[in-house]
Amino acid sequence: MDEISEIKNRKEDLAFSRQIGASAERKLKARRNGTHGVWFGLGMMGLIGWSVVVPTLFGAALGSWLDNRHPGMHSWTLALMFMGLVFGCMNAWHWVVKEDKEMREEQEEAGE
Repeated sequence: MDEISEIKNRKEDLAFSRQIGASAERKLKARRNGTHGVWFGLGMMGLIGWSVVVPTLFGAALGSWLDNRHPGMHSWTLALMFMGLVFGCMNAWHWVVKEDKEMREEQEEAGE
């Protein structure tokens, strides 16, 4: 009985290995051809969104803390929230330019 179950396990392992290999091959072909799936696009949008939201919220939180500790004529919350938004947008722009450059280089390498 042990030999039969061992042979069965080997067959299952071989089938699983073939599935993984086929999946990896599809992903590599898609990467070489420059076609990305829907999840790649959604992931990119999420990453860009968070790169803007996090500094903006951090600026708002720090500004609120400063307004509570040192009240003044001007609002620290608005000023630091705006600075966080500007920083986040610059960060997202930098990341998008970098990814675009990498994708163009991959397309040029695939075309050669």
